[in-house]
Amino acid sequence: MPDKSLPNDTQAEATELMPVHVDHLIANGELAAENAWCVSYDADTLPEQRPAFVPLALWQANQDDAELAPLLTSDTELTAELAQQLGQSAAIAVDFPAFTDGRGYTIARLLRERYGYSGEVRAVGDVLVDQLDYMRRCGFNAMALRDDQHPEDALRALSFISVRYQPDVEERQALFERRLAADK
Repeated sequence: MPDKSLPNDTQAEATELMPVHVDHLIANGELAAENAWCVSYDADTLPEQRPAFVPLALWQANQDDAELAPLLTSDTELTAELAQQLGQSAAIAVDFPAFTDGRGYTIARLLRERYGYSGEVRAVGDVLVDQLDYMRRCGFNAMALRDDQHPEDALRALSFISVRYQPDVEERQALFERRLAADK
């Protein structure tokens, strides 16, 4: 609850730093019964709510806390050293500050394909229903929907496309390659 004694600018800033707990989480293609994880964008203070995704530097400073996981911004430079460090976490959240910012797709794909990360990769932030299939194809296995998105629409969107022409993290061969292999 915002503090009414603070000026409006300070109220907005304080509200931004409060941990976010998303109601609608799609995990492994299904609506999750509950979402235990909150997302904190505060880079200076550990949230009281746990478990929590926290900014990368804060997670790195508190890696011994099993109830914390890294929150990667879309401009995170994913190096081999960082990927090795992230491999110790059971979950990683990638922030989508705007639905038009596609850098998070690259982060997920690199985590899965180049660095072999096998834990949960969760999309958070401005996550829309029409992005979900692309997110899954890039390696996200959990997506926290924006508040105005309906989970029923999300589940339909994930099952709408049954055949894909291009390869992705789930299907490594293009459709023509699969067809050629089947003809042999």
